[in-house]
Amino acid sequence: MVKITDVARHAGVSPSTVSYALSGKRPISEETRRRIEESVRRLGYRPHVGARALASGRSNVLALAVPLRAGIDVPVVMRFAVSVVTTARQYGHDVLLMTQEEGEEGLRRVTGTGLVDALVVMDVQLDDPRLPLLRGLDRPSVLIGFPADSSGLTCVDLDFMAAGEACVEHLARLGHRVVALVGSPPEVYVRGTAFAQRVVRGFTAAADRNRLTSVVRPCEASPAAARAVAGQLLREHPALTGVVVHNEAVLEPLIDAFEELGLRVPGDLSVTAICPDELAEAVRVPVTSIALPAAEVGARAVELLMGKLSGKAVPEATLLAPRMTERGSTGRRAVA
Repeated sequence: MVKITDVARHAGVSPSTVSYALSGKRPISEETRRRIEESVRRLGYRPHVGARALASGRSNVLALAVPLRAGIDVPVVMRFAVSVVTTARQYGHDVLLMTQEEGEEGLRRVTGTGLVDALVVMDVQLDDPRLPLLRGLDRPSVLIGFPADSSGLTCVDLDFMAAGEACVEHLARLGHRVVALVGSPPEVYVRGTAFAQRVVRGFTAAADRNRLTSVVRPCEASPAAARAVAGQLLREHPALTGVVVHNEAVLEPLIDAFEELGLRVPGDLSVTAICPDELAEAVRVPVTSIALPAAEVGARAVELLMGKLSGKAVPEATLLAPRMTERGSTGRRAVA
């Protein structure tokens, strides 16, 4: 492994001069700088990450805390993670992915050792136990998600409450009077996961505003659970004609289950969803949906962190407006 002393010997300068040239901490003549850069290139020298961190006070590493808890749709979460990593690289930062459910302890470990410069935190709960620590850290953080009290925090996400409302408003305009939300797995609601709770609030508020009969049903992420929920909904609400799905894993199995029970989509039943566009387009009956802007949210989170690291003022709340694309799964309610 090439050392800084090797570069110094090759360039004919002292190791401290090489260090100053690479860190920019002291002025070096242009001729000397060029000679050092040429030696670095020829020898293939790579500064040690730990030494570089000590010299600059920065590790150029961000932490992405995304505990893979029960009920989480991992493929969707990875869309956010890829966006965070890709955007961080554009700013010269690497990303440490934290997937264990360690809560405050994990955040303390990576920040207390100086391993990371800043944090992106996902799977935010309405009453998230990590919030007091995040508010008191000497490292900046950005939450992908909005807790019940976001004061003193920087948060970015899709406006999930508005997304739930938009799905119901679309169905109401088409004349549907009995609607259901097939939501995330039960454990997601038990934890008080913020985005899931906000969809429920938006769905319920819009249904009440339009004087619709509405029901919310959590659903495990399996075809068997989708069949069970579809059967239960039709037994309890035989006049059901509109469904909102906020559970990517059961979108297609749910449509199949309703059709097995004799309902055609969209002839007898209109279906909307909150999910990635690619998923909505790939279903046998392309689904009218609110896009899940994982790429944009992940990029915004990193951009906000970079602003905070450079000392700039950034907005505390960034809510992305829902964008609906109408496809073949919704139509006017059939009137007998």
